[in-house]
Amino acid sequence: MKILVTGGAGFIGSHVVDGLIDAGHEIVVLDDLSSGDEKFINPHVDKEGFQFHKIDLLQGDITGFFEGVEEVWHLAANPEVRLGAENTRIHLEQNVIATYNVLEAMRTKEVRRITFTSTSTVYGEADKLPTPEDYPTIPISLYGASKLACEALIASYCHTFDMHAWIYRFANVIGRRSSHGVIYDFINKIRGNPAELEILGDGNQTKSYIYVDDCIEAMFAGLKAKGKNRVNIFNIGTDDMIIVKRIAEIVCEEMQVSPKPEFKFTGGKRGWKGDVPIMLLDASKLNKLGWRQRYNSEEAVRKATKDLLVI
Repeated sequence: MKILVTGGAGFIGSHVVDGLIDAGHEIVVLDDLSSGDEKFINPHVDKEGFQFHKIDLLQGDITGFFEGVEEVWHLAANPEVRLGAENTRIHLEQNVIATYNVLEAMRTKEVRRITFTSTSTVYGEADKLPTPEDYPTIPISLYGASKLACEALIASYCHTFDMHAWIYRFANVIGRRSSHGVIYDFINKIRGNPAELEILGDGNQTKSYIYVDDCIEAMFAGLKAKGKNRVNIFNIGTDDMIIVKRIAEIVCEEMQVSPKPEFKFTGGKRGWKGDVPIMLLDASKLNKLGWRQRYNSEEAVRKATKDLLVI
């Protein structure tokens, strides 16, 4: 197929592009490189059937890029959850309006299939752990609200314009090519001051962390639900959690910091406004399609730390 990938030069998007190219598809990547990096897709630049266009989904008419496209993987978004409390428009524009523009281009060019990357934050502070896909969605961050709005837009377009969607709600995805998140932050903080490590909140935040390779395999596994429903929603995460203080210890171990830096906590149970302190997703729907995680949360954190230390 000819597949268009928005955000295809980003952390997760570039891994999706790798997988789609390995499967023999023709790929069109749209990315403004605000959080992505062209080097992530450089190995494909000279390949037949591969196109890259540096473009902002909010600027100008993007419809022409969808000509002949049979499927869209929409990963372009602002990935920083905490920014919503500082700039209340950023997730509205870069997540919701960008998604609307993609859907309009699909409608105009009669593209019928979309895969969308959502987030565990659409559930807010869930009382049920692990949290299943049919749990009520009451986000507590503007990021989570924007992703839920995107899901609603996609669902409405699917029912109105005869489309099909695969929506994936992620736990924390980590690994090579990542340029944000707790591991990335800890490494940079320790490099700046090996004697002290600031940890947001009280360090007791406990969440699921999934290695990027497991995440990509889960997304492809979800496609086995071939159009049974107009909108297919799947959680992607590990079946366990890890506490932030343990992540800090693993990063210190892998960086071989001696003596271990003093941990300084900023206080409160959240790392920032809108942070969900406990998160564990129920991924049994994907398990029934044959997908299983290879790495638990601690293994994923250690592997991701090693990845980022190579940079």
